[in-house]
Amino acid sequence: MRCIGIDLGTRRIGLAFGDELGVATPLPALTQADAAQRWAALLAVIRERRATALVLGHPLNMDDTAGPKAKEAEATARKLRAELGVPVHLIDERLTSYEAEATIAKSKRRDIRASGIIDSRAATLILQDYLNQVFPPPEAEQP
Repeated sequence: MRCIGIDLGTRRIGLAFGDELGVATPLPALTQADAAQRWAALLAVIRERRATALVLGHPLNMDDTAGPKAKEAEATARKLRAELGVPVHLIDERLTSYEAEATIAKSKRRDIRASGIIDSRAATLILQDYLNQVFPPPEAEQP
């Protein structure tokens, strides 16, 4: 199993990689200015990593409804399935970008945001959530 985690954004696409070891690691974000170039770069990463599954963040509203961004993610999932023929899993990504940004000092967030580091950290959280469902962490031993 070779999974690519994807945090889809309007300006950047955060990426992460994970496999049967059950650990998600960030990859460089796609920051091309042109959306078509970002899409081509995404497909290239997926093919280069020989991904067998994709895990896409599904930005549901806090009340569990699917707003415009969630519907965009669903459309992207359909497009990826059709184009690549690999399973695409939608994982609730509420607050992952906030959680990823919280790990960075406030004074550095503006500069770091443009680099895509936060987006790839969010993708890592999304992918790790999926991997924890597929490969549950072992129970802690009781003393």
